[in-house]
Amino acid sequence: MDHIILRGGQPLRGQIPIAGAKNACLALMPATLLSDEPLTLTNAPRLSDIVTMTQLLESLGTEVSSLQNGKTLVMSSHAMTSVQADYDIVRKMRASNLVLGPLLARHGQAIVSLPGGCAIGARPMDIHITALEALGAEIELKDGYLHAVARNGLRGARVPLRFASVGATENVLMAATLAKGTTIIENAAREPEIVDLADCLRKMGAQIEGDGTSTITIQGVDRLHGATHQVVTDRIELGTYMLAPVIVGGEVECLGGRLALVESFVEHLHAAGIDVTETAHGLKVSCAGDRPRAVNVTTQPFPGFPTDLQAQMMAMLCTADGTSVLEETIFENRFMHAPELIRMGARIEVQGGTATVHGVARMKGAPVMATDLRASVSLILAGLGAEGETIVNRVYHLDRGYEHVEDKLRAVGAQIERVHGS
Repeated sequence: MDHIILRGGQPLRGQIPIAGAKNACLALMPATLLSDEPLTLTNAPRLSDIVTMTQLLESLGTEVSSLQNGKTLVMSSHAMTSVQADYDIVRKMRASNLVLGPLLARHGQAIVSLPGGCAIGARPMDIHITALEALGAEIELKDGYLHAVARNGLRGARVPLRFASVGATENVLMAATLAKGTTIIENAAREPEIVDLADCLRKMGAQIEGDGTSTITIQGVDRLHGATHQVVTDRIELGTYMLAPVIVGGEVECLGGRLALVESFVEHLHAAGIDVTETAHGLKVSCAGDRPRAVNVTTQPFPGFPTDLQAQMMAMLCTADGTSVLEETIFENRFMHAPELIRMGARIEVQGGTATVHGVARMKGAPVMATDLRASVSLILAGLGAEGETIVNRVYHLDRGYEHVEDKLRAVGAQIERVHGS
């Protein structure tokens, strides 16, 4: 099994290109199921999750071509052979459930295994099910599979979400594009990935208004056509690399970054005394090497602080000046990186959904183990600033969400290498 070795303490200087958003691309890819014409995605990230979604779509009969070394995906669902998403594929990644809405909308039926993914809480499917039932679907759980059918097709309806779930918003948004009549999603998620999906669907002929707000209105159409769409910049990868020079010192420009994607995150960096400036090509973060100030963080749906940056922020706050409190309100069980950071000398106390971090002057390298995707990169960030050698094990999580992380960090001066296991 692969592991990553870091030797900390080297300031970082240079540019890091930020890839297309994993979470956006994973929602955009199932949109091909809504049309029999090709959908082309550019700026696609080259990640194992994208490979898994490709395998899932191909198992349904979609033809997928990977061009430009994987950065362009051309998909065609003109000859579907199945409406069943099997457990062996779906268990690897929670975003697999995003085929449910498109299959129902175009084919009137779907059989989708309950999903898997990182072990960061239950993340139940009930919001998705209730929302699609409001559009006229009949859904029952049998032998670990959701069996869904829309006997007379989907019909527009008012769909109030009890929680602003990104996945449920995406599933309903895609399903409603081919439903008869008007659908209004209330308490919709507002994330940039939702806006990106809506932009793509509009290029395919969908009639959508209000994306980026809590109320989205979709007027169903008879069919969607093909389109070409560029995947939005990955705001989580952006925030991750912005923290690297904060932890170890230096100046890094994240190419492709935009303040609009990470406003709440940047506000917290400013509060910690970190200089962030927008350039012609992205966002630049400068840190003279002084310890950042402690800040409190509460994760919230967009436009609040992203839960997917909580672990990375904790890694930075481990060496901040003062005591910080992080409150996780989105997912339970998402402080599994804390014990590993403690192995490196961090002072962290966890009680339920709250972690209290007492900053130390510097951490020390140690063997640590990644427990999920964001936890894995938080340990790499911690290792950048730690004294001595850090070995991060179980980095297969990392490859689900970060492409060529060692190359990107090495290019700006980090001492990092991947050791391939058997």
